[in-house]
Amino acid sequence: MTTTSTSTPTTNAEAPAMPLQPLLHDEVVVLAAPTQAWSDRHGTVGTNPVHGYWTGDQRFVSAVGLSIAGTDVEHVATAPQSAAEVVFTGLLRGLDGAGADPDVRLDRRRTVRTDGVRESLRITDRLATAPVDTDVVVQARLTPDASGMDAVKAGGGHAPVAAARVPGGGADDAGRASWTAGSVDVTLTAPGAEVALDDGDVVLTWRVPRARVVEVGWDCAVVAPDAVVTGATTPRTFAAPTDVEDDRLRRWLDRATDDLDALRLRRPEGEFLAAGAPWFFTLFGRDSIWAARFLLAVDTALAADTLRVLAAVQGTRVDPATAEQPGKIMHELRQAALAIDNDELSLPPLYYGTVDATPLWVCLLHDAWRAGMPDAEVEALLPALERALAWMRDHGDADGDGLLEYVDETGRGLANQGWKDSGDSVQWRDGTLADGPIALCEVQGYAHEAAVHGADLLDAFGRAGGDEWRAWADRLAERFRAAFWVSDEVGPYPAIALDAEKRPVDSATSNIGHLLGTGILSADEEATVAARVVAPDMASGFGLRTLSTTAAGYWPLSYHGGSVWTHDTAVVVTGLQRSGHVAEARELAEQLLTAAVAFDFRMPELHAGDAAAEVSRPAPYPAACRPQAWSAAAAFPVWAALR
Repeated sequence: MTTTSTSTPTTNAEAPAMPLQPLLHDEVVVLAAPTQAWSDRHGTVGTNPVHGYWTGDQRFVSAVGLSIAGTDVEHVATAPQSAAEVVFTGLLRGLDGAGADPDVRLDRRRTVRTDGVRESLRITDRLATAPVDTDVVVQARLTPDASGMDAVKAGGGHAPVAAARVPGGGADDAGRASWTAGSVDVTLTAPGAEVALDDGDVVLTWRVPRARVVEVGWDCAVVAPDAVVTGATTPRTFAAPTDVEDDRLRRWLDRATDDLDALRLRRPEGEFLAAGAPWFFTLFGRDSIWAARFLLAVDTALAADTLRVLAAVQGTRVDPATAEQPGKIMHELRQAALAIDNDELSLPPLYYGTVDATPLWVCLLHDAWRAGMPDAEVEALLPALERALAWMRDHGDADGDGLLEYVDETGRGLANQGWKDSGDSVQWRDGTLADGPIALCEVQGYAHEAAVHGADLLDAFGRAGGDEWRAWADRLAERFRAAFWVSDEVGPYPAIALDAEKRPVDSATSNIGHLLGTGILSADEEATVAARVVAPDMASGFGLRTLSTTAAGYWPLSYHGGSVWTHDTAVVVTGLQRSGHVAEARELAEQLLTAAVAFDFRMPELHAGDAAAEVSRPAPYPAACRPQAWSAAAAFPVWAALR
C-alpha cells in the first residue's frame, strides 16, 4: 500500500536502498519446464538478478562469463530457434585482419531441456584457411548458486555454493564438476576442457588450434529428487491450426503453441501447463484451467489431464492455515513454503486460497465434455464434480447470503483471492480499497455457469441433483441483479464486488466482461456490458484495461488497476462470442493481435493500458512474466473470434 508523506522528499542518492523485483522485459529466456535459462539479449548471464539457470524454484547457476582469445565479443544478433533454444551471434573483431569486413564470428547456442542446460560455442574464422601455429584460448566461468525463486523475486542477491571437481579419465575426455543447489544435484560436463575452481566459480578452459571452425561447450544436468512437478517429455497433444490466412495471427499461433509446449509439466495423474516464466513454473489451479479451456478448440486431452491433476489434490478437510476446504480446488503448489511481499506474507506449499478455481474446474469439465472428452473419463470425475458443487454452497458462501465470497483467515495468505489477487485490486471509484470479505462479480458468473452446467452433467450421466442446482443458480442470478448494478457518467454496469458491508464497490473493471456467456445476465444486461467493454475508457486499442480510465485509481502501469492482461481480454472475447456479440468480440480480438505484433508474437502476462490513439505500440509492464500459459493460449480465442 502506498502512503503519502509531507516530509521533504529525498533524492535518489539519499533514498534508502530497498530490494526491488527484477525487471524482465528486455531479458531473454529459453525454457523447457521445469528448467529455464535467463540472460540479456547479448546472451550474457549475470547482469540482471533474475539471470541464471533454474529448475523449478531453484537457481543452480547465477552467472556465466565468457572470454575468447582475449578479445571482446560484440553482439550482432539474437535468433530464437524455439522456446527451448536460442542462438546469440557476435563478432570477435580483435582477431580480424585488415579491412572493414568482420572475419571471425561466434555463434553461442543455448539449449534447455527438462533436466538441464547446454551451451555450445562455434567460432568460425575465414582467415584460418590453413593450419595456424597458434592456439585459441576459450574460457567460461560459471558461478554455482542456490538462490530460491522467492528470494530473487523479492530482490535478493546470490547464494553461492561450493563446487567440486570430478576426477576425469572418461572416454569422452570431458572435464567435470558437481555441486548441490538446495535439493538439486548438478553435474557439469565440458568435453575437452580443463576444469579449475577459482573464488567459488567453476572455470572451464579450452586451448584449441586456430582453425576454420572451432567448437566447444558445456552441459549442466540436474536431478531434483524432491520436485513436486516434473517435465513432460511425451509429444504434445495440441497444435496450431493450419488454415490461417492472416500472417500475424498465424505467427502468433505458431509461437504460442511452441511456448505452451515448453510450459508443459507433469504430475502422476497427467500433464498440465505451468503458469509462466520465471516465477510460476508449477501448478496453479486457475491458470491451468483457463489455459486448457482456451485450447479446447484444438485439444481436449490436456484439459482432461488438467482436470484429473486438480481433482487429485481437491480439498478434503477444513484447514485455515492452507485455506483448504472439502471440495475446493487448489490455488498453488510449491516444493516449500513461499514468502511473498518481502516476507510479510507466506503461502504453504499446497495452498487453496482461491475463490474461483472451484467453479472454473466445473466449467472446464463441462466444456471439455461438450468438446469431445470421452464419456468414461468425464464419468470418472463426477464425484469430484459433486464435491466441487457442494463447496460452492457449503463453504464458498460463508455467510449464507447466496453469493460466493472470500476472506483470508490467517493474515498470512492472499488478501484478494480472485484472479486479480494483488492487494489493491478491489478498489472504489475514488481509489480507496474495499474491505473484505469480498464477493467478486465474475465469481458469481462462474458459479452460476458451474451450477447450470454441472446440473447438465448430472442429468446426462443419470445422477441426482440437477434441478436443485438450477434452482440454486436462479437464486444466485436474482441476488446478483439486486446487489451489483451501479452507474457512472458512461452508464450502468456491474460493480467489481460487494464489500464486507455488502455495498457495491463501484469501480468499472474488466471483471464485468467475464460475466458474458455465463447465464447470470439477461440479454439486455449482456448488451450493456458488451458495449461498455469496448468503450474508450475500457478498450485501450491494445486490449481491455483492467480498470476504467474514469476511476481515480487508474494508472496504465498498475498491475490490476489500468494495465491490459492478455488472458483477461481473451476471456471477454470468448464471452462476447458466446453471448452473440460477434462484432465486439472481433474488435477486442483485433486489439490483442495488434499488441501481439508489437511483442514479437510472444504475449506477456500484461502490458500497459496506454491508448493506441496516443502511442504507436504498447509499453511493456517491465516485471511481467513472458511467456505465460494463459497469455500464450489466448491466441486460440482470438483465432476463434477472427476466423
